[in-house]
Order: sequence, then structure tokens, then C-alpha cells
Amino acid sequence: MIYWLLLLMAIITEVIGTLSMKYASETGSIYGHIIMYMMITISYLLLSLSIKRVALGVAYALWEGVGVLLITAFSVLLFGEEISVVKAVGLAVLLLGIILIKSGTQKPNKPTGKSQPKIVEKHHATA
Repeated sequence: MIYWLLLLMAIITEVIGTLSMKYASETGSIYGHIIMYMMITISYLLLSLSIKRVALGVAYALWEGVGVLLITAFSVLLFGEEISVVKAVGLAVLLLGIILIKSGTQKPNKPTGKSQPKIVEKHHATA
């Protein structure tokens, strides 16, 4: 569970870092750049920790995909960017892809604690 929380925090810091990049590019603020560098760095660190237990393909798809969805939503809300029908359809397809990737991932079987039967190798004597 902690690894999923790390992934969630990685996504949030990625979104903050990317939005800070946009803010810095529009205002020329050095603080926007500093926040961007810090958040993107933290995001990668958290992502690297989360993939210890979350499958890499799932983690990366969620990190990038959910990040794109949130960044698009916040860019509309904060920066007044427009979203076209084609862009909305693309985001919907992206969301569907994330759901399919997540649902297609199988968990490895956990050991039950019961001892497995030992396989005894038989050696045939050769004459």
C-alpha cells in the first residue's frame, strides 16, 4: 500500500513541477523554476521507490497518464488553455488505456507458507 501512496505522491509532485514550469515561463519567475526543479526531482525519486512493488509498466502509465490528465485539467483552470473535442477524445482514450494496463496486470502468487513437495532427482547409474 505504501508503494501506491509513493506513486500517488510522485504524480502530484510531477503535476506541481510541470505547472510551475508553465508559471515560470509566463512570468519569468526564478521561484517557478526552483519549484519546478525540486518537484520534478522529488517526483522521479518517489517513482523510483514505488516501482519496487508496483509493476514498472503500470507505475509509468499511471505516472504519465494521470499526470497528463491532471496537468490538462489544471492548465484549463489556471492558465485558461482551451480543450478541443479532439483533445478531450484523446484524453478519454488515454484514460481507457491506463485502465486497461492496470486491469491487465496480474499479481504474483504469494507463498502460502506450506512446504512444497521436494523434487527428488533420480540418477541412473551407468555401467
